Amino acid sequence: MSENRFTGAARDAAGKVQEAVGDFAGDARTQVRGKVNQARGQAEDVMGDAADMIRDQPLVAALVLIGVGYLIGRLRLL
Repeated sequence: MSENRFTGAARDAAGKVQEAVGDFAGDARTQVRGKVNQARGQAEDVMGDAADMIRDQPLVAALVLIGVGYLIGRLRLL
């Protein structure tokens, strides 16, 4: 497990707790901060997955990136 995945999971869990505290206290600002932390944690987790895939399977990652680049290039032509 990469560091990004670990910190992402921790931030997601902390965000869930923060949102629950906001629900309990009736504080909308704390609820929103909790949801933002959850989103950041999930994004970090996805980045950790991508980094792990690139490290473990560099050829597959390169092919995926080439395919995505090709599709983006085709969309610009339309």
